Amino acid sequence: MKFVRYGARGAEKPGVIDREGNIRDLSGIVGDISGVVLGTLDRLVGLDVETLPRVSGQPRIGSCVAGTGKFMCIGLNYSDHAAESGLAVPEEPVLFMKATSAICGPDDPIIIPRGSTKTDWEVELGVVIGRAAKHVNEADALNHVAGYCVVNDVSERAFQTERAGQWTKGKSCDNFGQIGPWLVTPDEVGDPQDLTMWLDVNDRRMQDGSTRTMVFGIAKIISYLSGFFTLHPGDIISTGTPPGVGMGKNPPNYLRPGDVVELGIEGLGRQRQVCVAEGFTRS
Repeated sequence: MKFVRYGARGAEKPGVIDREGNIRDLSGIVGDISGVVLGTLDRLVGLDVETLPRVSGQPRIGSCVAGTGKFMCIGLNYSDHAAESGLAVPEEPVLFMKATSAICGPDDPIIIPRGSTKTDWEVELGVVIGRAAKHVNEADALNHVAGYCVVNDVSERAFQTERAGQWTKGKSCDNFGQIGPWLVTPDEVGDPQDLTMWLDVNDRRMQDGSTRTMVFGIAKIISYLSGFFTLHPGDIISTGTPPGVGMGKNPPNYLRPGDVVELGIEGLGRQRQVCVAEGFTRS
């Protein structure tokens, strides 16, 4: 199934996508796509979606999961992306975190921060935790997944690598975490390690890859992280990006106000963002 959250920012309602691509309202079934609900999505598999109220018009789509406690990201998880970054392939997963305040809807704008000179794009597979996980083994790890989604791990490279400290401040600016449009359940995704992914800037293909080429697979990542802390329902893990980011171009190519970014992952939907200067909008 494909779950969605729609409506004004901060007032999103839960929904599900029917076979014709329409949004059906789930408000009468669940309060939101969050918390304990994420661990029980499988009980909705037999739901007759066509009997639910159809949502009219084209409402704003919000992040496909609410109440995220941790937004974790795996760096340099594609060997060819590590190479374009001038860095070695890591021996263990490289973990950094984005502030949850960066989370927004899949078509909400990319806000170029004040003072930014190197705002960059990164299409990534997002993994949403459905059941708490602590010290899980790889064989059981995927049983803790509620579903998968598209993530744009927007990054300001100067903030990330040229300022003192860790990567967080280059990853956590407002609207630097577009999530969705859908949370797709594992039964519909199939093999999450065999999904094509792509990203365009102004109709020009920049990234064209596959989750097949991850250094550390999803099961390994979940098992690894759960050895350090509990993964809770609603936590998001963004699993790394293939090559083609702006930092890796020759010469480097970064986003400016007015640029249009489009991206998607096979079976998980697509996103579209217009870049705007900070202060122009917060929608």
